[in-house]
Amino acid sequence: MTVRIVLILAFILLAQVPAAAQSDIGFGPQVGIYKAQSADGIWLMGGVALRMKFSDAWGVEGSINYREEKYANNTVAVRSWPVMVSGLFYPIPIAYGAIGAGWFNATIDYTLPAGLPGGSGPFPSETKQQFGWHIGGGVELPLGSVGKLVGDIKYVFLNYRFRNFSGSNGANSDFYIVTVGFLFGL
Repeated sequence: MTVRIVLILAFILLAQVPAAAQSDIGFGPQVGIYKAQSADGIWLMGGVALRMKFSDAWGVEGSINYREEKYANNTVAVRSWPVMVSGLFYPIPIAYGAIGAGWFNATIDYTLPAGLPGGSGPFPSETKQQFGWHIGGGVELPLGSVGKLVGDIKYVFLNYRFRNFSGSNGANSDFYIVTVGFLFGL
C-alpha cells in the first residue's frame, strides 16, 4: 500500500516537470551500510532511488529501502522499510548537500533474555511507524548517456521507543548511512 502511494506521488511529480528538465531524472538501485548508535554491529541495506534535478543548484531524491538491525545482544530485532525524501543543493556540479525526512515502518521483535522473570522466549512483535529526519552530503558522477554513479553519507535522527527490559534501556537508534547507487537516466 505504501509503495503504491509513493509511486503515485512520484508519477504526479514527474508529470509536473517540464520536458526540458526531464533529461535530468534518474532511477536505480542503491546499497548501503549503516550503524545505529546502540545497535549490535554494522548492517547492510538495499533499495531504489529516484532523483530529479530542477536546476544546476537544486534537486530532490526519494528512496525506498529495506534494513534490519539488532540491539541489546540480539534481544531486540528491528526490520524497517524507510521511505525517505531529500532536498538536494549542489554548490558545485558533482557535490551536493542533503536534508530531508523519512517515514520508517518498523516491525520490532523482542526475545526475553534467559534469567528474567517470565523465562526466555519471544514477546509479541509490534509494528510502529516512526518519523525521522536526516542531513548529509555526497557526490554525483555522470557516466555519459548511461546514467550517474552517486554516493553519499547521511546522519538520521530516529528515536525508536523499545519496550523496557534489561539491556534495552536507553538504546539509541539514530544512525549514519553510507550509500552507493547507480541512476539510469529516464
